[in-house]
Amino acid sequence: MYQPVISGTGVFTPREIITNDELVESFNAYADRYNAEHADEIAAGTLAEKAHSSSEFIVAASGIHQRHVMDKTGVLDPEVMHPLLRQRSDEEPSIMAEMALDACTKALQQAGKDAADVDLVIVAASNIERAYPAVAIEVQQLLGTSGFAFDMNVACSSATFGIQTASDMIRAGSVRSALVVNPEICSGHLEWRDRDCHFIFGDVATATLLERKEDAKGPHFEVVSTRCLTQFSNNIRNNNGFLRRSRPDGMKDRRDMQFMQNGRKVFKEVLPIVSKHILSHIESEGVKPDDLSRLWLHQANKAMNDFIGKKVLGRVPEPGEQPNILQDYANTSSAGSIIAFSKHSDDIPDGGLGVICSFGAGYSVGSVLLKRCS
Repeated sequence: MYQPVISGTGVFTPREIITNDELVESFNAYADRYNAEHADEIAAGTLAEKAHSSSEFIVAASGIHQRHVMDKTGVLDPEVMHPLLRQRSDEEPSIMAEMALDACTKALQQAGKDAADVDLVIVAASNIERAYPAVAIEVQQLLGTSGFAFDMNVACSSATFGIQTASDMIRAGSVRSALVVNPEICSGHLEWRDRDCHFIFGDVATATLLERKEDAKGPHFEVVSTRCLTQFSNNIRNNNGFLRRSRPDGMKDRRDMQFMQNGRKVFKEVLPIVSKHILSHIESEGVKPDDLSRLWLHQANKAMNDFIGKKVLGRVPEPGEQPNILQDYANTSSAGSIIAFSKHSDDIPDGGLGVICSFGAGYSVGSVLLKRCS
């Protein structure tokens, strides 16, 4: 058995930013157009009027102040309200592979490794832009790695499930090192015309390099253990898919073809599951809550993270113990906890412990217990 470690991470951040004020201005313009076009139905009571959004509402509901996106022009156009991404030929790198390549290159540079050192690539994301060929195999080709590659999807928990998969393969000796990559173009599946969720998501790509401890060249984090959990729920759902056109109403612009959630139920049901999951995981390793230096949680909602941090630690987390990045990035699905880890892990002392935890649709929860090693 070999000891897996995380020796490098990388974050690709899109250049374009949408502030809450920009988003609200666009949404309210759309709402006004909609209400004007459907004035008769609204007056008759057969159609509900669309209410305005506000920056204050967004911050209070989520803690988000801005988000990075691959295209803001289409999102902010009241007549479009979704990203506009150019059509690429099959001979060009796909947009997700291009994002992944940037993040992977940064992770390799941090670890002092070359692509030739990698023999597994896992692209783990909440949405993959095509069914086949696997985006991971495309990333493998662009990087020039050997071995094999595959895609996987466990929604917002994809990164931690991918880390467990790679760690298990390293422990067993089937691979020496692996890149777990999370290219998330969440702007593509968000319904920007829905006031209750139009502010939630942003775009990003993250990469995590895992390898045998004996191969690590510098500071790293031992993967002490991993744990995953799934429990079926319809409260977060997207009904789009390849069978869409085969159904009677499949070509309609149905609301359920984009991101949907019952936020109140998710908040009520997921938080106890996640808190119990983390506590059970660390207890099985003989780790007490006070032994943890850091919680790198899924970046969906500040109130959710504050609740989980308090429940796990048994007190209000001290500044820095449970870092949030969603105020700048918004919810980036599976990539969020990895951004938090990448940006807030260098200061952990030798021997310090921390937990990466992601959770989301499924329901799914994945946790990774790490120990810092100089």
